[in-house]
Amino acid sequence: MQHVNTLCGVVTVDGIQYEWELRREPQRNDFDGWLGMVVALMQVDMQRGALLEFPPPKRLVKGLKPGRLQINDAIITRGIRAALEAGWEPTSRGKPVTFEVDADGN
Repeated sequence: MQHVNTLCGVVTVDGIQYEWELRREPQRNDFDGWLGMVVALMQVDMQRGALLEFPPPKRLVKGLKPGRLQINDAIITRGIRAALEAGWEPTSRGKPVTFEVDADGN
C-alpha cells in the first residue's frame, strides 16, 4: 500500500469540526528568504476562516536539503486552539485572519 501525504482534512476540537487545507509549502522568496508553510482553517458551515503561518524549518534556514513536510492532526488542533485563544471568531464575517504560530502549532 502506498503512503499518501494528506494535504487537507477535518479535525474535531471541543466537539466542533474544522476543515484544514495546506495552502503553501515552505518556499524560498527572493526578498524575504525562506517562508514557512501556511494552513487554511475553516469551522464547518461557518463564514470566517483563519490562516496559520508557520516559521520555515530550521534545516532550510541552515542551507540543508528540504525534509519531509511535517503536518498532522495534533499540529492542526494546537493551531486551532491557539487561533481561538488569540481572538479568531469563526462565526463572524470577514476576511480570513492570519496568525503566526511556532513550529509546534502554538
